[in-house]
Formats: sequence, structure tokens, C-alpha cells
Amino acid sequence: MANSFSKEERVAFEDILAGFNDALVLSSLVSKYNTNGSEMERSSDTISRPMPYIAQSYDGSDATSNFGDNTQLSVPATIGYQKHSTALLTAKELRDQLQENRLGSSAAQKLASDINVATLTVASNQGTIVSKRTTAAGGYSDIAEADALMNEQGVMMDGRNFALSSRDYNGMAGDLAARQTMNEMPTEAYRRSYVGEVAGFQTFKMDYANRLTAAAGTTVTVNGANQYHTPAATSTAATGEVSNVDNRTQSLIVAVGSGTVKVGDAFTIAGVNAVHHITKQDTGQLKTFRVTGIVSGSGGSGTITISPAIVSNGGSTDAEAQYQNVTATPADGAAITFLNTADAAVNCFWHRDAIELLPASLAVPTDAGADIMRATTDQGVELVMQKQFDINTQKTKYRWDTLFGVALLQPEMAGIMLFSQT
Repeated sequence: MANSFSKEERVAFEDILAGFNDALVLSSLVSKYNTNGSEMERSSDTISRPMPYIAQSYDGSDATSNFGDNTQLSVPATIGYQKHSTALLTAKELRDQLQENRLGSSAAQKLASDINVATLTVASNQGTIVSKRTTAAGGYSDIAEADALMNEQGVMMDGRNFALSSRDYNGMAGDLAARQTMNEMPTEAYRRSYVGEVAGFQTFKMDYANRLTAAAGTTVTVNGANQYHTPAATSTAATGEVSNVDNRTQSLIVAVGSGTVKVGDAFTIAGVNAVHHITKQDTGQLKTFRVTGIVSGSGGSGTITISPAIVSNGGSTDAEAQYQNVTATPADGAAITFLNTADAAVNCFWHRDAIELLPASLAVPTDAGADIMRATTDQGVELVMQKQFDINTQKTKYRWDTLFGVALLQPEMAGIMLFSQT
């Protein structure tokens, strides 16, 4: 006969779930998409999620020559995280009923942290709007710079969030606390190191933050002309099989004078400015890119994968006109300038719709000798608790599981800020 949960255990699980829900801070600041379990299992837990359309407009009343193709871009999103926490209690330890509650609360806290870390890692590693600050975090001007970068590229002004490392967040709070011309915000900044909403961003303090090491490549240039990307919804293999295309990245051939290029590096390309994604107007600012993979080579020359893809309208197609994000195709020999010039904590900012959390469920059998309890948080994240007793050892096993995925649908609606760069 399967083990059964006592009333005390059920109450404890409800308390654990409440704590789990409260701890999901960063993951509550992104959009959600609920998947179908059967369909996901049949597709290797991967689903294509649509990127936003960007429409075009024309002058005059005659639209005869303006009916072109609309290209719907999509992004592969994968349910790739299954996290669990375990506990083992003896018959003696179970005499203290609080032990189970303490272990459950600890497990829930760790699983919530795993979801937050996954969200943070995606934003840190894949966000492509990069702000290099040569000084330590100082306050309003730093957040305002991120606001300007997003505005210039047409990112919606609502739903913006900024997560900062503790030291950088407190540096901004120190700037607010020193101000004498404001009332409420300086007081809260002084008492609680609280920043709140600044320059259109809701700000959050992280007790952990990813770090990005300084770039190691020097005298790096674009090796070859006409390296740009033409967006496409699908591609057809030689066998005739049609599959969706991930348009967030492209390959770029570079020449490296010395050192190496590594994943995570942020850079600009001489002569390649960012444009407003809707109006296509030149922002006057160099477009920022991230290295997301090394295809071949480490010194001399090689091919790297970069994000976002360079869409310069070099081929004059409808899709390129629709999704153009830069003013020009890089010239052969164009200089690459790295922005991460010193080791630093990665501070992330993003629009809510840029990142998607995909909660999922585990089909744990309820009649296989272990008792099962499951519940879903307000965000749709499921927590499963299992309990099984071993009569041979008089030990009880506890297990808490969660299954989810995180996808950055639009890397040009998320970015990072690096302080104290040279």
C-alpha cells in the first residue's frame, strides 16, 4: 500500500508552496506560455514560439507595387530544466515533525532559486543591448542610459525591468540617499538601500549575479565583405524537409590579430549603427552584438556565432526591409571593438515580452508505492512532492521536483550593463 500524507504534512506542503511562490521573483517578471505535455514529449520538448512582426508603410494612395511577403520569424523554445531536491529522514528524526517542514522549505527555496537563476542566465548570456560604463554604478544616469538605448531601438516603454548585483544596486541607492532635493526616495534609499522605479524601469536587487570576464581578443576585424543575414521563416534541406529557422544568430568570419574571442564577449563593428526597428532611422549609436558560439578557430581567423544577426537590407528583400536592424553591412576589415574590457558583474535589463517562461508538468504515477502531492503557483510553475518509506531501513525519502524552460524570444529587447570598464 502506498504511503499517505498526514494532515500536518499537507499543511506543511501548502506553506512550502506559498514560500516557493513568493521566492519566484525574477521569473515573475517575464511572460508565460503553457505547453501541452503530450505534444512536447512528441517534439523532444521543443516548440517554436513567434517573434513579433514588424510592419512596413508606404507613401501615397497607389499600393500596387507594395504587396510583398510577410515573414513570420520564430524561436525554438525548449523545456530543458528538470530540477529536484531530496531529503532522507530516519524514524527517530521524524519524531520532530518540524524537520520535514524545514527541509521542504529549504528545498522550495532552492528550486525557486534555480528558476530565477535560469531566467537570469538567459538574460545575461543572450541579451544584446550592451551598455559599457567606465565608472562604478552611480544612479539615475545609468538607468537612463538603458532607457535611451531601448527607446532608440523601438522597444516598448512599459514592462521594463532591471536586475542589478547587490553592490551595483547599493551604489545606485547611495546616489539617491545623497540627494537633498527629493523626499521619499532618498529616505528609503538610506534606510533600506531601496531604489524602486527609475527612468521607466522597475529595479531589483540580486543576491547573486553572473560575471563576464574581460575580452581576450585584440586587433579583431571582419574577414570578408557582404556578411549579413536574410531573415527567413523556414529552410528546405536537400532532402526536401522543411524546418523553422532561428533568426536570432548568424555566423561571422573574423580575423584575430592576437588573443582569442570567447563566448559572452560584447562588441561593436565600425560603421555599423543601430536603427530604430520600426522607423528604420539611424540612431547614431553603434549596434552592439554578443558572441554566442565559436564555430571554428581561436587565433588568426575563424568563424564565430553572433547575436543579433546583421540585417542590413543588403539583399533588398521584403524580409530584410521588415526586420532591418543596422544601417550598413560590415566592410571587409571593419574593426571590432570589445566592450567588456574588465571583469565585472552582469546587470540585466529586459522587456517583459522578451523572455518567456515555459512551465511544465511531470507525469509521476500515483499508484507506484509513493505518495504524490502536486500544486501550481500563480505563475503556472508546478511543484511535485513525493514520499516513500523503506521498511528495511525505517527511512523515509522525500523528493521535490519542478520542470520548466526559459527562452529569450527577442535578444534585441534585452541587454546588459557593465560597470567599471576601462
